[in-house]
Amino acid sequence: METLKKKIRHIPDFPKPGILFYDVTTLLRDPEGFSDAIAAMAAPYEKGSIDLIAGIESRGFILGAAMADRLDAGFVPIRKKGKLPGSTLRESYALEYGTDSLEVHEDAIQPGQRVLVVDDLLATGGTAEAVLKLMRRVGADVRGLAFLVELDFLKGRDRLAGEQVHVVLNYAE
Repeated sequence: METLKKKIRHIPDFPKPGILFYDVTTLLRDPEGFSDAIAAMAAPYEKGSIDLIAGIESRGFILGAAMADRLDAGFVPIRKKGKLPGSTLRESYALEYGTDSLEVHEDAIQPGQRVLVVDDLLATGGTAEAVLKLMRRVGADVRGLAFLVELDFLKGRDRLAGEQVHVVLNYAE
């Protein structure tokens, strides 16, 4: 996994001073790194054990779609407010500087379908927690959450207590 970590660029003071941004786009552009990342994220799940991947905007789309293909599953986008046509369900969540919202089509997931939530990063856990609430509202059987990177020091996993969380790369600071 250290090989994958070396492919992630660190950008200090982005998006604001004092934040160290973990830029996974440098890993995604590397064919071997991208393939290895998807394999590691999908490893705990077998073909046929997941019906749908719910990918969180926007890097969760990239990782989630590739995992859906690998696991022979469908893909459902979880979008920011106002980006999906048709009837949607919305869940708002707190950010350190305000609130944001995520949406899913009301008919995207049928009750009881086995869903894996995918995103690139687990930080404070607010986004993932909001998606879990959306999944429960549509009746999904959430089989787990998979992330490429977890920033352990932000304790986002605490907000996902009781859930199966799979992470490929952990950063202590």
